[in-house]
Amino acid sequence: MADGGFHFAQPHWFWLLAVVPAVFAWLRFSRPVQRRGKEYLYADAELLPHLTGRTRAAGRRDIRVLTAWGLAWTLVVTAMAGPRWDAERIPAFQPAAELVVLLDLSASMRIRDVRPSRLERAKQEIQDLLRLDPGIRIGLVAFATVAHVVAPLTEDMAALKRLLPGLSTDLVRLPGSRVGNALEKAALLFSADDDRTRVSRHLLLVTDGDFQEPGLEPRVEALAARGIHLHVLGVGTEGGGPVPNLTGPDGRAVFSRLDAVALERLARLGDGLFERARYDDSDVRAVVARILSDADRIEVEGRPTRIWKERFYLFLFPVVLIGLWLFGPEDRFGRGAS
Repeated sequence: MADGGFHFAQPHWFWLLAVVPAVFAWLRFSRPVQRRGKEYLYADAELLPHLTGRTRAAGRRDIRVLTAWGLAWTLVVTAMAGPRWDAERIPAFQPAAELVVLLDLSASMRIRDVRPSRLERAKQEIQDLLRLDPGIRIGLVAFATVAHVVAPLTEDMAALKRLLPGLSTDLVRLPGSRVGNALEKAALLFSADDDRTRVSRHLLLVTDGDFQEPGLEPRVEALAARGIHLHVLGVGTEGGGPVPNLTGPDGRAVFSRLDAVALERLARLGDGLFERARYDDSDVRAVVARILSDADRIEVEGRPTRIWKERFYLFLFPVVLIGLWLFGPEDRFGRGAS
């Protein structure tokens, strides 16, 4: 929205305009007084310039040159004063967002239906996220049956990268996956709002969706009602594969498949975004873009910032033309041709 009228950013520069009348006064009063001799009594008016050595053309030329210099100086000073108009109001914000990543460490993440495995693919996705360094605070929670805070919210992306290699399914003692417990523990990491600062809160669940947990959807909806968005990054394929070193009660291998439909529904209930893990970083870029777009709507203390359109250059174009006129091929200073 355009706002604001013409004004100067640094009007104190106009004090330099006092140089112009000072120079004109000095030239006027420092000029030697010419006494009129008797030639003015006897010589014709047409011959007087040749007798006195001062022509009317030379006088007019001096006035034009001095006027040009004075105008050029005035324009330069005006440009330095910073003329501006047509301000735009832009909401001032910092990347007021926080993100907690929830990494699934359940046994099904060992399956190799994506290379090198679901877990390694998930950790590569998190590395892509950290490499983007979106300028927000990021925390990390690892979960299976029990959720553990690996790192609280931090801006140190390098520290988070160093923690990733140590995360593996070997850390899990009990089989299964409890997402609800992980969501509750992650929600505790967010900072509290106050009257001066509001933060956009986001969760990123990186999982294969191999869980059947009753009451999970109401929990996600409750988080969304508190302004906590849930994004989901699905790792694996619909074809799935057998879980290594795990058999069912009948002795057969346990199969696990990516449940994209259920994960997409969770993201929708959590007012978030669902993405399938890909081998480029377009998936995490989409999530980051969604997070930052939500943060853009948060004003810092509700105060907008005025961005003025600087117009100083408009006053410099005439200065260039005056310089070309003064120093052009025509003699403006009365110098002889070389």
